Amino acid sequence: MPVAIITGASKGLGRALAEALAARGWDLVLNARTEGVLKEAGVSVAAHGTDVRVLAGDVTDPAHRSALVAAARRLGGCDLVVNNASALGAEPLVRLAELPLDGLRRALEVNVVAALGLVQEALPLLRAARAGAVINVSSDAAAEAYATWGGYGASKAALDQLAAVLGQEEPGLRVWAVDPGDMATDLYAAAVPDDDDPRPEPGSVVPAFLRLLEERPASGRFGAPALLGGRR
Repeated sequence: MPVAIITGASKGLGRALAEALAARGWDLVLNARTEGVLKEAGVSVAAHGTDVRVLAGDVTDPAHRSALVAAARRLGGCDLVVNNASALGAEPLVRLAELPLDGLRRALEVNVVAALGLVQEALPLLRAARAGAVINVSSDAAAEAYATWGGYGASKAALDQLAAVLGQEEPGLRVWAVDPGDMATDLYAAAVPDDDDPRPEPGSVVPAFLRLLEERPASGRFGAPALLGGRR
């Protein structure tokens, strides 16, 4: 069985992707900070018949990242790391003039430093895998300038750059930064609580991620809407 580590997997995109991979026979190590919600997600995902380990904790904690990789090792290795856990920097989002610097530091720690730290920890297993891959969940805010999204967007832009460089440095792996597009998630609701426009459910973009894993294009940055529409 292939093995994946997915952060931020208790709900939203992380959980939807976990459900889809488990349905295809993947064993999983799932992370989130809220233990009760994560355990409930783990029970649901495990109903597909695969081995699912849930470890509640903060990805900014090096010991927790080590525990995630150790759990994958016990399952037989690590074929995929999905860096999905994210922090906004402020809830709701604010203009840069009002952005708390501690909030920006938190966004950078979760979205960039912890993501790289987890990959560093998992690299020996990823290199040994038959088809090792890393998926960094990005955002259109990494590439476009939107008022109030500056801190979050800057962190995701940094994550994109890490993915691009890692793809160059690790030619035996696939390293993809994926912009999933607008989704109805708790993260978006916390970012812009007054925006009640309808948005797609996270599960609707999962086929884009599955396409990457099935077709294994070269490392790079992808938009889920384009992948769903048949284009890069």
